[in-house]
Amino acid sequence: MYKALLFIFFLVGFNAMAKKQPNIIYLMLDEWGYFESSHMNNKYLITPNIDQFATEGMRFTNAYAGAPTCGPTRAVLLTGKHMGHTSMRTNDGYSAIRADETTLGSMLKKKGYVTGGFGKWGVGARGTSGVPENHGFDQFFGYYDQVHAHTYFPEYLIHNSKEFPLKGNSNKDRYNGETHAQNVIFDESIKFIKKNKDVPFFCYLPWTPPHGHWGIKKDDPSWQLFKDRPWTAGQSRDTDSRGYAAFMHMVDRQIGEIASLLKELDIDDNTVFFLCGDNGGSDYFKTKDHPHGFFAPNLNPETGERFRAGKRSLYEGGLKVPMYVRWPGKVKASSVSDHLFYFPDIMPTLADIAKTDPPETDGLTILPTLLSKDGQKNHKFMYWEYYRQTALRMDQWKLYRTDKKSSWELYDLSKDIQELHNIAKDHPQVLQEMIALTEVAHEPIRPGIIYDKQLALKDRPKSKTK
Repeated sequence: MYKALLFIFFLVGFNAMAKKQPNIIYLMLDEWGYFESSHMNNKYLITPNIDQFATEGMRFTNAYAGAPTCGPTRAVLLTGKHMGHTSMRTNDGYSAIRADETTLGSMLKKKGYVTGGFGKWGVGARGTSGVPENHGFDQFFGYYDQVHAHTYFPEYLIHNSKEFPLKGNSNKDRYNGETHAQNVIFDESIKFIKKNKDVPFFCYLPWTPPHGHWGIKKDDPSWQLFKDRPWTAGQSRDTDSRGYAAFMHMVDRQIGEIASLLKELDIDDNTVFFLCGDNGGSDYFKTKDHPHGFFAPNLNPETGERFRAGKRSLYEGGLKVPMYVRWPGKVKASSVSDHLFYFPDIMPTLADIAKTDPPETDGLTILPTLLSKDGQKNHKFMYWEYYRQTALRMDQWKLYRTDKKSSWELYDLSKDIQELHNIAKDHPQVLQEMIALTEVAHEPIRPGIIYDKQLALKDRPKSKTK
């Protein structure tokens, strides 16, 4: 009897300690632009739950993606290595990180977290060294090859490298079907949170929306909200701005459902919730009247200033992302931070939250900023490379080069956020110091392995039918 009581007390104590570990939700929307929410004064998009998220947490004004496209930015986020050190620097959809690399999942799993991912993996298709179940995720459900994610009506999704059929869909039509993939992915993430409400969990949500192609069911309430708007309907789904607005509203609804669920399960105060974009926005649906794109993701509607370029570029428009963190009782509500950080900082930050040691990274924890405490460290520099492009930020200075044959450009972002005035000739010492840092930051790539290329490419849509 005495031993039985001791065992019960041990279990109660163990569960109490487990509950002290905060849950972590990291939700990343694909191509969500800096100004693409209604609280940022976008006059077309309707995002009440994202707006509420901002009022309940902290908004960062100087958050930078790891890279300007889907795959590399996920590699930076998951491994904590910037683009000069990552093992995956291409955006072909199936290439992989190495088998021996620590990810956010494996770091937190080692600390006792239950780990689940739901959405677009993008750092290793099936048949490669990068599959999520070999990188610390108890389960991953969604798309492994990011080209597979070019349809919301695939014949199947992937669960731990096994095919999960979706009823009524065909790879012959990217835009129509019976089962919408995002809804299934969302439902699986809800199941994961409910199942693991009593233990510390890491729920990684790299969602595909609002990335095209914008196939949505006609009875979806978000489509019903926008279908009659007199906008640029276009000749196809890919030129229909109403679809993009519907997708933003759809994910906003789902973000609201997650926030409500945390309250319902009484785990809201013990859950830190990150919400961000994965890279800079695209100027979709450009017209004469909307030269920055219909929803103008990189255009400040108040000042008229625009982040230069967009997705695929290492100018500001390809790297600046919306970023919010919500943690009731810990992160001050309605707070705004100008702290300068980027995706390599997420790994040491989550390590601090979980009270564990991260692997060697290129990042710095932002937990002091989140908790409004002293001791926040700043980067000496932040570095990016993408195919031929190179960029580096040091304090207010931004260095950029299109390719090795081009001259270096230098901008003072404190005075020229639009990167319009190249002042390289005016600051030779700053220029040379930053050029030297780019040489230090780059190392030859050590890529992951494709074990079975036929399997790696199997999941891609077979048709571009519209």
